Amino acid sequence: MITIKSAREIELMRVSSRIVAQTFEYIKEYIKPGVTTAELDEKIEKFVLSQKAYPAFKGLYGFPASACISIDDEVVHGIPSPERVLEEGQIISIDVGVRYQGYYGDAAFTFAVGKVSEEKKQLMNVTWEALHKGIEQAQVGNRLQDISATIQEYAESHGYSVVRELVGHGIGKKLHEDPQVPNYGKRGRGPLLKAGFTLAIEPMINMGTEKVYTLSDNWTIVTADHLPSAHYEHTILLADGAPEILTTHQLTPEG
Repeated sequence: MITIKSAREIELMRVSSRIVAQTFEYIKEYIKPGVTTAELDEKIEKFVLSQKAYPAFKGLYGFPASACISIDDEVVHGIPSPERVLEEGQIISIDVGVRYQGYYGDAAFTFAVGKVSEEKKQLMNVTWEALHKGIEQAQVGNRLQDISATIQEYAESHGYSVVRELVGHGIGKKLHEDPQVPNYGKRGRGPLLKAGFTLAIEPMINMGTEKVYTLSDNWTIVTADHLPSAHYEHTILLADGAPEILTTHQLTPEG
């Protein structure tokens, strides 16, 4: 069942989502060659706790860390490790969830580690643009798959593929709520969008094949051809008029 959030619930989600956004702005300066993903995770956890909130991913379904940190061909759910050292030219996707007074915010951002190739820059830019084009379709009276189809069409028009096995989601009192929000679909299909819906929209776009598989750690999902993948996500609120991005921040793929 898709829940319509009350004014009180929306205010709490604004707080949790703002902390998510602030986390990305805080961690950006630490993303550079020589840093380990475990170091980034530790800093993220300490920052979230300092805001009187809790890192939502830690312990969720048994996940061992506070952030999912995925490098290059890792699509999502990378486990931070002291053995994973960032290198010049990589792209790194960081996914962060925050729980504040029982309500959640969730977002992801793909960062460049130093200078990256033009091919990776384009992948990041197109994925970022696909996210925002999808958000533009989150209008009261539209159908859910209007969002999905817009993301798919934009990504594929640039020669990229859309991961099918992983989706966005409703969000609120739980991190993952109804409805599922695929990044592919047909316009005019899916639930009718209503004011008060809160959604986490998150395109995961691959440079090569759409096919993915899970590593032996049972968490990290990678591209089947080991070409790079980019991932961006925002938590949004549907209202009368334009959707509100609750996790809005000042970052862009260009830095």
